[in-house]
Amino acid sequence: VFTGKANCPHYARAELLADYLQANLPDFRVHKITQHPDKWEQWLHDICEMNGWEHRGSPIVWRELLDRGGKGLLLGGVNDFLEYAQHYYGITSMMSSEEMLDIAEENLQAHIEIEKEEEEIKSLIKPLQIWITSASASICYQLIPLLANGEVFGMTTEISIHLLDTDQFKDILCGIVMEAEDMAFPLLHSISAHTEIDEAFIQADIIIVLDDVLLNHEVQSLENYIREVSEICQVYAPLIEKNAKSGVRVISSGKTFVNLKAMMIMTYGKSIKPENVIAVATSWESAAKAMLARKLNMNAAGVKDVIVWGNITGCNYIDLSHAKLYGYDCAIWGPANFPRPLLNMIYDSEWIHSEFLSAQSSLSSRVCHCVGMLPAHAVATVLRHWYHGSPPGEIVSVGILTKGQFCVPEGIVFSMPVRFQNGNWEVMTELEINETTQEVLGRLAHELIQEKLIALREIKEMHPYGAD
Repeated sequence: VFTGKANCPHYARAELLADYLQANLPDFRVHKITQHPDKWEQWLHDICEMNGWEHRGSPIVWRELLDRGGKGLLLGGVNDFLEYAQHYYGITSMMSSEEMLDIAEENLQAHIEIEKEEEEIKSLIKPLQIWITSASASICYQLIPLLANGEVFGMTTEISIHLLDTDQFKDILCGIVMEAEDMAFPLLHSISAHTEIDEAFIQADIIIVLDDVLLNHEVQSLENYIREVSEICQVYAPLIEKNAKSGVRVISSGKTFVNLKAMMIMTYGKSIKPENVIAVATSWESAAKAMLARKLNMNAAGVKDVIVWGNITGCNYIDLSHAKLYGYDCAIWGPANFPRPLLNMIYDSEWIHSEFLSAQSSLSSRVCHCVGMLPAHAVATVLRHWYHGSPPGEIVSVGILTKGQFCVPEGIVFSMPVRFQNGNWEVMTELEINETTQEVLGRLAHELIQEKLIALREIKEMHPYGAD
């Protein structure tokens, strides 16, 4: 192995002799490594420290028996190699100083051109940069395989995943990185762990916010929890504005205050596009569909268009008025795309108004205490819809910044029905809702307005002269 500064004349001399030996000796192989003069000293220090060698100057030459493994045997510099070649093979170099300098100059130019080509090749590979906060959470462990297997972004899109958490979780992050690397996903370009907050969100295309607050109402008040959420978003939002790409998409997920997190990120990050910040409600959709499917003794995949309104991890309303069943075994049959209204198929209306609605407390427990698969699948599903569109005609519930749709007051993050198309989403305002549902939406909006007012009051208390 021959390594040296690209413009080193002594390296040029050793290299030429090595090439001659390789061409004339059947079992002699040469591996050459050149380093730019500006990087040589650090590279030499690192290779010597790794192998326990003492060597200064360029080049450095060592032997490696490739079929046996183990550490290389250091030969030394150019004079040591010349003696080695003379002793073993009776061959030496007769190159003049002028020739050495000419070849050294050619080597430097070739090295610069090769580096430039490699950079150009790397620039063609532009993986999606995905940042996940609070990445020690169990949902992250379940989410990484879903993101890396190609089903979310497509089988030709490479991704780079960046895991962000505090220093106390560094070992957990490193373990996740190691395991993800061991799985050798073909589309996972890289995965890294970060504990320095200043590094957060650099060149981010997607940010998945998983931060939660630990709820214990006997110890803390709602105001304290909202202050905690505000402090988290107050740190993240300016970093998103500073480090992330201008079109970054932010997803708020977790078990607590997902609507509020989305709103506070927009509040503290004025330049973040509001349409690029959403809160995930798919966990509630999926769990509600599963409960209905068990009641109807059918596959949950055939239950569609269940709407989640309101505060996703607070007071929400599961609306079945637009829900449909596909492939349900009943008296009327049709093709695979033939739907039946769900409310017409559940003849026990008392179950809808008592057990199902009251069961939302147990539904809430199931969603909030799941170990990670359900929320991970929810995030992956929403991202797939965002990038590739939701199934035609199907309703997806997400928390978005309101603009008066369905008579919900403007300026709060409220879960409502949307469709995804062409990388964007739009609220399905054509849906008709009855008076009862409208009254429920009013009550749900009131809760979110109160959260917002508390959060804004906290902002004014923290920034009495700078709050707008």
